[in-house]
Amino acid sequence: MEKAIALLEVQSLTAAIEGLDAMLKAAQVTFVHVEKRLGGRLVTVVVDGELSAVTAAAEAGRAAAARVGKVKLCEVIARPHEEIKKLIYTD
Repeated sequence: MEKAIALLEVQSLTAAIEGLDAMLKAAQVTFVHVEKRLGGRLVTVVVDGELSAVTAAAEAGRAAAARVGKVKLCEVIARPHEEIKKLIYTD
């Protein structure tokens, strides 16, 4: 089964950590990437897993992050293209 990814972009590191914690607790997903811009004032976290799990995690992450900061984006991408995977999986 192909993986889906969820991206949660928020305006503070604290909101990113709160959102990521909720995502990881809400469903069977794996944390795969973090991107920090503007000195940590804009943070994007990415998780992957099965589509249903990623969707549930994204909803939980958005709600948790919104309680402590501003959510800029929360998006689920089913079956991401191979070129997108090159950006996300950077090990």
